Amino acid sequence: MPQILDRARARVLDGGAGLDQAEILEILRLPDEDLPELLQLAHDVRMKWCGPEVEVEGIVSLKTGGCPEDCHFCSQSGLFASPVRAVWLDIPSLVEAAKQTAATGATEFCIVAAVRGPDQRLMDQMRQGVKAIKEAVDIQVAASLGMLTQEQVDDLVDMGVHRYNHNLETCQSYFPNVVTTHSWDERWSTLTMVRESGMEVCCGGILGMGETIEQRAEFAAQLAELDPHEVPLNFLSPRPGTPFADRPVVEGKDALRAIAAFRLAMPRTILRYAGGRELTLGDLGTRDGLLGGINAMIVGNYLTTLGRPATADLELLRDLKMPIKSLSATF
Repeated sequence: MPQILDRARARVLDGGAGLDQAEILEILRLPDEDLPELLQLAHDVRMKWCGPEVEVEGIVSLKTGGCPEDCHFCSQSGLFASPVRAVWLDIPSLVEAAKQTAATGATEFCIVAAVRGPDQRLMDQMRQGVKAIKEAVDIQVAASLGMLTQEQVDDLVDMGVHRYNHNLETCQSYFPNVVTTHSWDERWSTLTMVRESGMEVCCGGILGMGETIEQRAEFAAQLAELDPHEVPLNFLSPRPGTPFADRPVVEGKDALRAIAAFRLAMPRTILRYAGGRELTLGDLGTRDGLLGGINAMIVGNYLTTLGRPATADLELLRDLKMPIKSLSATF
């Protein structure tokens, strides 16, 4: 067994403390022949410190496209020649999407808007939407609306939004290669306000945007420092018309190594499958990730890309005998 796996077993599995940046890099550099042992260790860590349950979530876009920011991976930017155009979702459609999400067994419904940050119109629509959802269906409501002011944070708490998603996307050193219209520090500031408000913090990013393996380790360590309640892990799905349209897809084994490394960096965190897993991992790799540290997933479609049918993911969880986290347990 490689020494790093011995150390990880003692520190993370036995002691519950995450690996540091240098150790995460060692994990990411492990050869393919050590991958099965690595995934088993990450799974053991997940089972010991998080338990067997899997949290299932659906997402819907309240405002799609037309975003003024230049996130190079995103087809919702109004600055790129991508096919996504600005669309607003009405409240009845939002409630129907929440009902359909709850029908899959999901406990989380996340409302997303493609904006730099919410204006008053969007905040008013959020208030109406959250109220209507809570009156119609038993499901936790999360939000992802970009960068916030303190007043907006307070308003979301008042609405009953229990978790806020704001991804750092990548490590601090690589961020200027991904976004130029705002800074990594601005995102960190929003996350700090969210944490202090009492809302749960959901923060992750996208792997495969051109970062080095060292920067991937840096990102995992920075997320561990933030200590979010949940980390959505995306793999780049290159979108036509964006600056990253020609980036290669992450290799499946590299994706699995990253999943295990992020689990060993954050043993107690919800680690969620998000966008790009179908393209990067396929069905077999998706199963391997669930047996290698993942303990949550988005089911159905993503914001601008198609996902696996929710029924396929739920059947996989049944096959693996992984119970879906019940809604009552999240209150």
